[in-house]
Formats: sequence, structure tokens, C-alpha cells
Amino acid sequence: MKVVFNTSPIIFLYKLGYLELARSLFDDIYIPTSVYTEIGEKEDDLKTLVEGFIKVGTFKQRKVKLTNIFNGLNRRIGMGESEADYVILDDFVARKEAVRLGLNVKGTLGIIRKLMTDKHIEVIDMDDLYERLKKIRFRVKRDIFNRIFE
Repeated sequence: MKVVFNTSPIIFLYKLGYLELARSLFDDIYIPTSVYTEIGEKEDDLKTLVEGFIKVGTFKQRKVKLTNIFNGLNRRIGMGESEADYVILDDFVARKEAVRLGLNVKGTLGIIRKLMTDKHIEVIDMDDLYERLKKIRFRVKRDIFNRIFE
């Protein structure tokens, strides 16, 4: 399966300790150059991890080219999405537009759910997970969270 990641799911999955596990769900993971640049603005462990993933080919960096899809998503995502099985986005506006354009969309919570379903991680206490998400400033209404993990 081929996916394109936006910045926030990479950051949130990393903060939760699931980024390395999440990469096992996909055959090809692409990150637009703008995502790599945004992550690289901070000298931290995430930058080092992403650089390592790129070096070994786990993440493939793609230069952003202006395409209809890129324009349609208001520059929120870049080249490669039209060829991907899924676009991994958390931003509501970008997700809505991606769906309108016919793309398959998953987000951070969808990835966590898949990790649990495929038994890459043990079933987590939902109250604990919700609190962990709040601590890392992931914003989701509790009723939406509950629906995703039903």
C-alpha cells in the first residue's frame, strides 16, 4: 500500500511512540518536501528519525509540483497523493477537500486503530489514549474519538 503523510500525523504518531510501528502498515511512504522541511525546522529526535527513514528508504521524499490536486487542496498536500492509496491527514479542511477530490483519507486516529486491529499494539484503554492525545495537543471531540474506536 502506498501512502503520503502530512506533517501532523508524523508528529503525533511519533509523540505517542507509534511512528515506527505505523511504517510497518505500508509498502511505500512518501512525504512531500514541504513536510520534510517543516519537520526539519527543529533539531530534535523526530528530525533525526525522519532523516534516518529517508536514508534507508523507509520514507521517500517527493518534491512538490503544482498539480490540480495540489491546487485543490490549497497547498496543504503535494505531488504523489493522486498516485497513493491513502493520504494521511489530520487537518479537517484538507481532509474534506481530499475526500471531495476522491482521495482515500486516513488520519492519526485511523492509523492507531489499524495498529490495534492488526495487533501491532495491544488494545489500549480508551480513556488513557484520549488523555495522552490531549497531553500532546491532539484535538478531537470525545464523541468523534469514541466513534472511531467503536
